Amino acid sequence: MRDPTGSSWRREAQPEHAANKLLDAAEEAFIEQGVSAVGMAEIAEVAGCSRGTLYRYFGSRHELHLAYVQREAMRIVRRVRSAITGLEDGPERSVEYVLQTLRAVRSNPGTAAWFEPGAAGIAARMSRASEVIETLAGAFGEPFGERGHADDEALLRTRWLVRVIVSLLTDPEEDPARERALVERFVAPALLYDGALPSPRT
Repeated sequence: MRDPTGSSWRREAQPEHAANKLLDAAEEAFIEQGVSAVGMAEIAEVAGCSRGTLYRYFGSRHELHLAYVQREAMRIVRRVRSAITGLEDGPERSVEYVLQTLRAVRSNPGTAAWFEPGAAGIAARMSRASEVIETLAGAFGEPFGERGHADDEALLRTRWLVRVIVSLLTDPEEDPARERALVERFVAPALLYDGALPSPRT
């Protein structure tokens, strides 16, 4: 609910809670106006606070975008882990991991808004951010190995998987069966590959 007087922000004493409220407002703006059209002024208006208040929590639009993407990525990871509980390690688990991730993004209007025409470029840039990759590499755990262990190989696999997922979200298959077939044939084998991967160039 919008608060044009900003009184609720003057009473806000918990920075983490305040930041989440601002990210919720950003999500509302993304859904209503489109990610590419929303700047800090629009988010502040939806949140019912001044731009100065917003900038106290997020120093730039990029910083806010990054915080939103990281928050939603962690929520999706938790949701996907719950959905695949009980599946044994192997091709089926890897396939479901990817497909459940796609479903989770598409079913949430806030994250789906990042893949509407005109916004996909922003999503692609965010998906390549090192902070996002490192967060996901540590959180994914399966199918990359030990949970919370983000070594060079985990980072490489995560970077590649995120690019695959962003591609499927940006340009989805019209037929879910074909999308599943693509993941089964090309993505799952790569996730299960246990050979050494080359280290990132320095």
